[in-house]
Amino acid sequence: MNSFKSPVFDSPKMTVEVWSDIMCPFCYIGKRNYETALKQFAGRDQVEIEWRSFQLDPTIPVNNPVKENVYQYLADRKGISYEASAKMHERLIQTAKEAGLDYRFDKAIVANSFDAHRIIQLAKTKGLGDEAEERLFHAYFTEGRDFGDHETLLAIGKEIGLQEEEIKEALTSEAFAEKVEEDIHEANEIGVGGVPFFVFDRKYAVSGAQPPEYFLQALKQSFEEWRKNNPAADLLVTEGAACTPDGECK
Repeated sequence: MNSFKSPVFDSPKMTVEVWSDIMCPFCYIGKRNYETALKQFAGRDQVEIEWRSFQLDPTIPVNNPVKENVYQYLADRKGISYEASAKMHERLIQTAKEAGLDYRFDKAIVANSFDAHRIIQLAKTKGLGDEAEERLFHAYFTEGRDFGDHETLLAIGKEIGLQEEEIKEALTSEAFAEKVEEDIHEANEIGVGGVPFFVFDRKYAVSGAQPPEYFLQALKQSFEEWRKNNPAADLLVTEGAACTPDGECK
């Protein structure tokens, strides 16, 4: 008997690219605000997100033996007291709370984010880029886990579904290091001066952790133009006996 395989219709999606760094507090807030906007957007099923790597402070030593929290890190950089640094973060903690996030800067361990970006790049090849970004943000800002430690990255990678051996390879492979560097280079090329930086279909950009309504406006505008160039399949359907997902057959 001959078998028949039905064709698969691969619907294209509009891409939203986000340059971001794990140690950036506004990047996590921006992620939440974008997600809030996306939930309100009618075409959300035809939009995909791609996380791109960026480093705010590449001068932090890899495997840094100094384990400072965010308050101490900023105090040292600005030459101010620990108490003054904590005071400066009060409004940011409130802004995060308004977005549904719990920031614990007293626990967050400042580290070089390059290897964390390697894990994100690996996760992207498995369709888990957004899961990696979310898990790393939460691990850093809320749980106080050290993303500069390979054992921590190994554990986090396994939590989102990555395999131990591929994680270890990503942390030593030049291939994933190159992907991180390519993203950073491209950010410089297109003029990214700070993160988060959202690029909608390579036509519109939103810089910073803007309120959800700004992201919703950008989604609507970019998607309208994208849809004109990517019209939905117009199929001529011959109706016949069929069953629906609600269990009705007629």
